[in-house]
Amino acid sequence: MKKQFAILLFVAFGLFSHSAANCQNYDSALGLRAGFPLSLSYKNFVTGSNAIELYAGWRGWPNRSWFSINGAYQVHHDLEGVKNLQWYYGAGAGIYFWNFGPDYKGDNYASTTFSVQGYLGLDFTIDEAPLNFTLDWVPTLFFNGYNRGFGASYGSLGIRYVLAR
Repeated sequence: MKKQFAILLFVAFGLFSHSAANCQNYDSALGLRAGFPLSLSYKNFVTGSNAIELYAGWRGWPNRSWFSINGAYQVHHDLEGVKNLQWYYGAGAGIYFWNFGPDYKGDNYASTTFSVQGYLGLDFTIDEAPLNFTLDWVPTLFFNGYNRGFGASYGSLGIRYVLAR
């Protein structure tokens, strides 16, 4: 229960914070999130400092795999003294579709899990090239199905092609 309360506080802080960066250096970008899971990512700024990120991911093992669809609202802030580097936080939700083979528990079966996530990360864009890099931590609370509970080991290293500046 303490972990759920901490996540709720993190989400509330992100939603009600009013200080913001004024100068992101791209409007939208498309690329990959390499991590847990490997995902195709699209990020679009809706204001000068607020972005929406949508990503679909896949992760597989010999006896089980999952596909996920996630969305996040992120608030970006400039890091003083480092051009084009921002830190961000946010909140999101996801749905995971699990498939299990017969070697896992004796039968083939599937499961669906819903989640909420917190986001804490760094975002860097190169001026001379249309590239954006991110590194983030995504603590996740799974509500039902397989993997129910809190997972703190989620996150990724992202690389995206900047579509619009």
